[in-house]
Amino acid sequence: MNPCTSNKRAGRAYQQKMAKRLGGKSVGTIEGQDIEHAIWSIECKKRKSFVGQSFMDQAVRNCPEGKTPLVIVHVTGQRHESDLVMMRLKDWEDLYGKAE
Repeated sequence: MNPCTSNKRAGRAYQQKMAKRLGGKSVGTIEGQDIEHAIWSIECKKRKSFVGQSFMDQAVRNCPEGKTPLVIVHVTGQRHESDLVMMRLKDWEDLYGKAE
């Protein structure tokens, strides 16, 4: 099997799984967004590795009990309102509840 085809298939499967979990609809490239949702426009990415994982690992390691680990990434030269905010899905669901 072509590795590219396999990667696309795995990406679509992940997208559908997240759409169901978040209470949205997997629309893929039809509408330009991966998941249609009442509140969010969601892009789903599946990777074998991600540099941001080390940032989150550090946030979790350093997080005092009773608080939620959060990562904010600033790209030098960009405006701060474009900074990226990252948190674990389980923490998101703890704060906002499961959409199921």
